[in-house]
Amino acid sequence: MNVIRSQLFTLFLFLSTLVAGILIIASATFSKTRRFRVAYWWARANLCMVRWMCGIDFTVEGLENLTRKDAIIYWKHQSTFETIALFTITPDAVPILKRELMWLPVVGWSLSVMGFIPIDRGSGRTAVNQVVKFGTRSLEQGRPVVIFPEGTRVRPGKTRRYGISGALLASRSGRPILPVAHNAGDFWPRRGVRKHPGTIRVVIGSLIETADRDPSAINQEVQAWIEGTMQRISPAYEQGDADPVSEDTLTTPKPQ
Repeated sequence: MNVIRSQLFTLFLFLSTLVAGILIIASATFSKTRRFRVAYWWARANLCMVRWMCGIDFTVEGLENLTRKDAIIYWKHQSTFETIALFTITPDAVPILKRELMWLPVVGWSLSVMGFIPIDRGSGRTAVNQVVKFGTRSLEQGRPVVIFPEGTRVRPGKTRRYGISGALLASRSGRPILPVAHNAGDFWPRRGVRKHPGTIRVVIGSLIETADRDPSAINQEVQAWIEGTMQRISPAYEQGDADPVSEDTLTTPKPQ
């Protein structure tokens, strides 16, 4: 029965994403506020459905730390959950996403209309410079930028070296980083359809100041907080058990 419910939710997620994408494209001539409101209600609907159909709920700790509209938000990346929940917790945020998503019919077009920032993860320094350039533009417009610093979803108990682009954006713009940890991967796996009932804990940390700091030092502090929190909230977490890291994530590019 759990498998069937999980499959039905996956179908709902697919169909609701298609409908939301059409609505966002149709609202392209209206203000961004309306487009982001569609994304907010799409996220709310899916979080309600996954609670009803699969028994997955979530709690949020640290909402009092959401004090800056121009922060760079680092989300732990384990699941599809965080790509949905971020639109309810920070509904005006602009995520950094992989360029391949922009090629999807309807969905990719809607992401473009929303003004999200696509990057080619395989382009090394060019990708980092894209994050800095377009991320700065969003921050100056008063919209927080969401970054998944590990670059891909990792299974519970794993971590990767955090990419340098978010820390470089923070250092050059002078904006703080808001770290977010969660244990969604324990209930909503990154691969496969089956989901497990339970309550996801989302923990929002205090703002980390970054002005005039070395990007590597910024990353070390942010990663230490997020992974330390993961060790506290996720039984699957094993400190120091890291996945391989590509060299391009460790390179600080020259400004264009």
